[in-house]
Amino acid sequence: MHLQVERNASHETIRTYRSDLHQLGRFLQRTKQETVSIPFETATVHDIRAYLHSLDQQGEKSSSLARKLACVRSFFRFLVREGQLPINPTETLRSPKLPKPLPRVLSKDDAAALMEFPTGQSPLSLRDRALLETMYSTGARVSEVIGINLDDLNERDGLVRLRGKGRKERIVPIGDMALHAIREYRRSLKLSARSGHLSSPLFLNHRGSRITTRSVARMVARYSSRLATGAV
Repeated sequence: MHLQVERNASHETIRTYRSDLHQLGRFLQRTKQETVSIPFETATVHDIRAYLHSLDQQGEKSSSLARKLACVRSFFRFLVREGQLPINPTETLRSPKLPKPLPRVLSKDDAAALMEFPTGQSPLSLRDRALLETMYSTGARVSEVIGINLDDLNERDGLVRLRGKGRKERIVPIGDMALHAIREYRRSLKLSARSGHLSSPLFLNHRGSRITTRSVARMVARYSSRLATGAV
């Protein structure tokens, strides 16, 4: 599977994507009156818009709609790359606006939708991707994620140590996709050369210091704006 092999996605991410695509498939089967196959290749922008409208009528939150659209958009991009579709029917669709102000705790739906936007191989883009992947995978607060040090990661067992209010510590699982994003980010900074400084912060700003909650809020707001306008 593409998510497992190429993106090294966690089981949770794969399960969520599979559920979202099955939901779209059932909708297309009903509207196109197909009984055997799921007619993804016949889907049009009007079909996807009708699908999102039906979810909205069922009371889906805007963050959930944004995540589902991000999943569907990614899926159709894959079909286009594989030559199974000539065009991506979701490219012209705008994602629902996420609520403002941004919450102190980034929800999984918000994170999953936003993770489509950090692109490129620059250290800052890779950092943003790793940050969002970590928040999505662990469900941690922004303050907990920015407090992660290099020696808080246990990649072998898939665990990370987080520090909350009052310096209280807890150990939580972290998924393969987040760990992969962190490794790519660290590789871009050549952090292996800092192996003797394991207490150093993991996520850095452009000056090489620990990133702040305010910087993360600005970063998320920037991607949220792009999400709201449908930019890629």
